[in-house]
Amino acid sequence: MPSATVRLVEGMQFVATSESGHAVVMDTTEEVGGHDTGPRPMEMVLIALGGCTGMDVVSILRKMQVKFTRFEMKVDGERAPEHPKYFTKIRVLYRIWGDVPEEKLKKAIDLSLEKYCSVSNSLKPKAEVSYEYQINPT
Repeated sequence: MPSATVRLVEGMQFVATSESGHAVVMDTTEEVGGHDTGPRPMEMVLIALGGCTGMDVVSILRKMQVKFTRFEMKVDGERAPEHPKYFTKIRVLYRIWGDVPEEKLKKAIDLSLEKYCSVSNSLKPKAEVSYEYQINPT
C-alpha cells in the first residue's frame, strides 16, 4: 500500500515525504498563517494529475513510435464554493510539438484519462475531467 509521511515544520508549512523517499514542501499564504514557501495542497492535486496523465501519454506515444520534441500540459480546476471545496471541473490542455498524428495523440490521451491514470480516475466521482490538445509544428 503506498504511503507518505506529512510533517508540520512551522506555521502552516508541511513537508511530505513519499514512500520512495522524495520530499515536497506544501504551505499556504501568510494571511492564514503560512509563509508561502510551497504549493497549496489543492495545487498538488492538479500537479499530480498532470504528472500522472503526462507520464501515460508520453509512454503510449513512445510505444506508438510517435516522435515529438516538446510536451507540456496546463491543468486548471474549478472548485465547489462551499467546504470541502473539492474540484468540480478540471481541464487539461496538452501541448505537443512535432509531426504528431492527431488520432494517435487523442488515443493516448483517452487511454490515459479513461484507463491508466489513477489520479484522474480517483477524481472522477466528484470532478468532471475534460481536455483539449494543441499540436504545434517543430
